[in-house]
Amino acid sequence: MELEVCGGCNAKIGAGNLDEILKNLGIYKRPEIIVGFEGKDDACVIKLTDEIGIINTLDFFPPMVKDPYIFGQIAAANAMSDVYAMGGQVISALNIVAFPEEEDINILQEILRGGADKVKEAGASLSGGHSIHDKKIKYGLSVTGMVNPEKIWRNTGSKPGDYIFITKKLGVSLVAGAYLQNEASKESYEEAVKSMISLNKYSGEVLKEFNPSSVTDVTGFGLLGHLNEMIGNHGARIYSSMIPEIPGALDAAKKFLFTAGGQRNRNYLKNVKFEIDDFAMEELLFDPQTSGGLLFTIDREKGEQVMRRFREKNLFLKRIGEIEEEGGIRVV
Repeated sequence: MELEVCGGCNAKIGAGNLDEILKNLGIYKRPEIIVGFEGKDDACVIKLTDEIGIINTLDFFPPMVKDPYIFGQIAAANAMSDVYAMGGQVISALNIVAFPEEEDINILQEILRGGADKVKEAGASLSGGHSIHDKKIKYGLSVTGMVNPEKIWRNTGSKPGDYIFITKKLGVSLVAGAYLQNEASKESYEEAVKSMISLNKYSGEVLKEFNPSSVTDVTGFGLLGHLNEMIGNHGARIYSSMIPEIPGALDAAKKFLFTAGGQRNRNYLKNVKFEIDDFAMEELLFDPQTSGGLLFTIDREKGEQVMRRFREKNLFLKRIGEIEEEGGIRVV
């Protein structure tokens, strides 16, 4: 059983188009909603009491791998990631399914099994869902999480001098696409899959021991797109030599095997200045990530401490830059 590959977070509608649509909706915001989409945060937060806030989010997309069980795991890990990026824990999830009427139903069973296994790993309950017939397979989750309203992580709040960290390597779309064209090794592809099915739960738990100034997860808008949402009126310096790459990603970019989503990200971001002559690195930084890592900023005085704690937990972490007073994003 194999899936037709056509999606992942590369299927995401471009940030520019979304901005134009959302600003004209005239949304009514209830007073209980303390985090909505006005700040481009990763999820909605509804305050129930002084100690309890409910996180609501959802995500779904077409397959980016051929194996249906792996696709289910990736889609579920990606959907739950928004809760971890807000500092919360996942409580429950609902399946979202679009599936062709004439397709082998065993494929759907494997997709749902993959999703269910990831929800279980998260310590959450899969509580139902909704399915429709469609020409293209799509799968994801509507996720409910919980967080203390006083301890919500926002994607803004970084300060000049803060260090910028990321908890996963970049390049999953580049590698996955190249592998389908026999232009990436099996080892590179397997590393990309391992990254995509890994829950951000574990990195989030460690990060709760500190006080990050801003947090998001890297998905369809690429590292630069999501960083752009974090810096506000400040700037950021990214060190290209520090960017962690899934082996084979830069090689794929050098062969011009980049994605349509990456080009949408490039066209949208106008405040990025590349002080390097490295087209492949540019593509890596624009590359849409499916189930990418947590991107966070933290006071530089805590930098060594947070890196040491991640090492103790055998979790990946890489410092990639720092927040500057102003000037957009500079890649040096």
